[in-house]
Amino acid sequence: MKKQQIVAVLLLLALCAWLFIPRPAESVDEDELAREAAVTPIVALAEDAPAGDATDVAFVRANRILPQVYTSTVRVRGRTEAYRLVEVRAEQAGRIVSNPIPRGARVSEGDVLCEIAVDTRQTDLEEAVARREQAEFEYEAALDLQRRDLQSDVAVAQYRAALESARAAVARAELALEKIRIVAPFDGIVETRTVEIGDLLNVGTVCASVLDDNPMLLVGLVPEQDVGRIEIGAEVSAELVSGETITGRVIYLARSADPSARSYRIEVEVDPGQLAIRSGITTEMQVGASRISAHLIPPSALTLDDAGLLGVKTIDRRNIVEFRNVEIVGDNTSLLNPGVWVTGLDGEVNLITVGQEIVFPGQTVTTELARPE
Repeated sequence: MKKQQIVAVLLLLALCAWLFIPRPAESVDEDELAREAAVTPIVALAEDAPAGDATDVAFVRANRILPQVYTSTVRVRGRTEAYRLVEVRAEQAGRIVSNPIPRGARVSEGDVLCEIAVDTRQTDLEEAVARREQAEFEYEAALDLQRRDLQSDVAVAQYRAALESARAAVARAELALEKIRIVAPFDGIVETRTVEIGDLLNVGTVCASVLDDNPMLLVGLVPEQDVGRIEIGAEVSAELVSGETITGRVIYLARSADPSARSYRIEVEVDPGQLAIRSGITTEMQVGASRISAHLIPPSALTLDDAGLLGVKTIDRRNIVEFRNVEIVGDNTSLLNPGVWVTGLDGEVNLITVGQEIVFPGQTVTTELARPE
């Protein structure tokens, strides 16, 4: 046999001896570790309870969680919109004789926006008044003659028609004189001004547009799969693209869908007394929908089972660890009580919040939690 073959055989024999010769010290250490892991007690403490000094005890934290009423929300992206925006138009033709109200000015109902020249409107009114007085005198005289059987009923009716016509002419003349002042139809802000002093207005020409920003509206489109969850009067919390947060209530929900988007228009009236808002600002609304029973838990309590399902670990009345599948339905961003809202837990539960990874379902633990009365 060659020298290289002898060396190879010796190396093979040495490797087999190392693999198959038992090592008692190491085996004892592994067995002891397994036994120690099997008998290591698990103690569940309350969130605010101090941990003991025992080094051979594993501690987990648990908290008693009660079910609460949670209002699920529908997220709607939309914009702010004025309650109404009206173009105020001239009802009489004429020349502007005074400076119109400036853009951006806040006006009250009845404030003059534009003023048209009187021209012949005053004399037309005086003429109409004189004709009315004449018609009244002639009608009274005809009645007096009729009482003495000297005037026919037909003639009296003609005089009465002439009187009514004269009265209508006076009313038209008074209205024409009144309409030379184009006034604001409601309280608001002058958004646009289209004329200047000296301009000639025809009937129907726009003098100015007035925007009513009190209340301001939030408008958006609700998807068809969510529209059935929203009701008139539902509370709404919205965040503007500028960062401000406002609240309001749903005042309108369309009955027919937008033909292109297959969504339904929603209008929210912003609660009074909040910050001044401009029209057209992008906003994201959280519209209150259905009310359900849910539990508010810390996000750190969530874990996965062997199948990859999301859930939490709880301790039942027999101090046995259970894995409960849950579904996240919302979150709470409040700094005082942050967390996530979940369903799938029934009633009051002892939720393991810290150390859930060192216990397994079916394991019995020792608890130092107060039992419900």
